[in-house]
Amino acid sequence: LTIFLRSILKMKSAIFASLLAAASAFAPASQKASSTALKAFEDELGAQPPLGFWDPLGLVADGDQEKFDRLRYVEIKHGRICM
Repeated sequence: LTIFLRSILKMKSAIFASLLAAASAFAPASQKASSTALKAFEDELGAQPPLGFWDPLGLVADGDQEKFDRLRYVEIKHGRICM
């Protein structure tokens, strides 16, 4: 009888550990404050969380608003031509 109870206890412990691991997989991850050098365009249309303004090529890394507006205009123009 004690072997049976031990096996049940081990099984319950394994199930509990599995449930705990599964629950922690869906827990929100702690995010550290991201410090980017360029926050000039965070409020522009298209900047979405969690990335915010995404400029992988660094085309507007200098923060020039005129250059940004020109690139945005050209992007929209080319998108309309492609349609």
